[in-house]
Amino acid sequence: MIDAIRDLKVANSFAGLPPAFYTRLAPQPLNQPRLLHANPEVAALLGLSPQALQDPDFLDVFSGAAALPGGETLAAVYSGHQFGVWAGQLGDGRAHLLGEVAGPAGPWELQLKGSGRTPYSRMGDGRAVLRSSVREYLAGEAMAGLGIPTTRALALVVSDDPVYRETVETAAIVTRVSPSFVRFGSFEHWSGSPEHLRALLNYVVDRFYPECRDAAGGEAAAEQDVVLRFLRAVVGRTARLVADWQTAGFCHGVMNTDNMSILGLTIDYGPYGFMDAFQVNHICNHSDTQGRYAWNAQPSVANWNLYRLASALLGLGIAADALKSELEQFESVFLQAYRGNLRNKLGLMRWEDGDDNLLDDWWRLLHTQRADFTLSFRALATAPQQRTPFLAHFTADQEAANAWLDRYIERLAQDGRADGERIAQMNGANPVYVLRNHLAEGAIRAAAQGDAGEIGTLLRLLRDPYTAQPGFEAYASAPPDWASRLEVSCSS
Repeated sequence: MIDAIRDLKVANSFAGLPPAFYTRLAPQPLNQPRLLHANPEVAALLGLSPQALQDPDFLDVFSGAAALPGGETLAAVYSGHQFGVWAGQLGDGRAHLLGEVAGPAGPWELQLKGSGRTPYSRMGDGRAVLRSSVREYLAGEAMAGLGIPTTRALALVVSDDPVYRETVETAAIVTRVSPSFVRFGSFEHWSGSPEHLRALLNYVVDRFYPECRDAAGGEAAAEQDVVLRFLRAVVGRTARLVADWQTAGFCHGVMNTDNMSILGLTIDYGPYGFMDAFQVNHICNHSDTQGRYAWNAQPSVANWNLYRLASALLGLGIAADALKSELEQFESVFLQAYRGNLRNKLGLMRWEDGDDNLLDDWWRLLHTQRADFTLSFRALATAPQQRTPFLAHFTADQEAANAWLDRYIERLAQDGRADGERIAQMNGANPVYVLRNHLAEGAIRAAAQGDAGEIGTLLRLLRDPYTAQPGFEAYASAPPDWASRLEVSCSS
């Protein structure tokens, strides 16, 4: 392990793209920055020891005061559809890519978010507030603990610098970590420029999808074949990602094409949320007045976004019908992953005829009674032996819950598994802890007082969310009444 950030092996492959892809510029550092929290698990991915997090250079780099040694700092340009409408040029309006670290298991890009204006800021101030930065810092680790592909966070730096949103808040910078921050909108931006589109495609394929170049007889695959294989791979990753979101009760909140990772990662955490009371049309983003990004809409929106990506690839002269053929794989891949996840969550050995009906009635039961998503799934493991704790989540109509449970027990009998084996499977798929909004709010309020203790507690629980920890029952309980009044929006 490396004890000083200056000893990291650093490059920036994205900077090797043509200059039109980015602007080189330094961050705007915070005044009197303080390291609120650093993540030793993510540091280890980079090869950094815990001691390196205490080095003064660490704070200098991740507060924006100093460049990453060996890196080439830049802000990337991209475009995108926002809430279904073409928004034109966007880009890293408050983010700076510092460089790429060669970690023990592969390369990781480091990006500051909240590090000041760039040419892509439009009317923004280039800053991030403490509130949203704490939420993003926690979110990546919560998703990683659940096994859902995601960006991660290395450091959270705070300052007393004022930032003006609905109210006056304080500034923060979160260091995001990902193999790449290229997104669907990166390809959309160059849809009218085959030269640049091809350069971006080759960069992404060579680094992250090299199998797309495989061809029989040792010859290089034709460009059309590479493009179609690439799209197929992105369709598959995206479909599986959204299946993971659905079965974790996770809502992204802003599934714009500029917020969709080309690697199938959860990226750009803003007004996200894990559902408490289940509603199929739950909207986590207070700004989403039309419900475009509701929970039940996420699969169709992901598919729509993939069509926008494919439209950009038309710029390489690829036949529309060939691209459409790859896009049509989305539904089957999504359903396979979705059913596979739910098979584990329901404790089934395989997905049988009739299981879709059982599942639809489960969703209907949860929706009608506004039952807690996480607690209801967790209680299901022992429901055949302990009806009373299970029924406690369905106080509005226990007769309906009893009727569904009888059908579920009958279905389990078809598998004939030992209860212990089934329960172990279900407890490994249904978490005890998720990052509920009120838990994040508690960490935000403590952080505003300079106390990172609640962040540390949440990270400890969320990294192992399937194991109940004695003494932390409050973190595995239904939210308090005041939590229903919490709202997150695009300003989050």
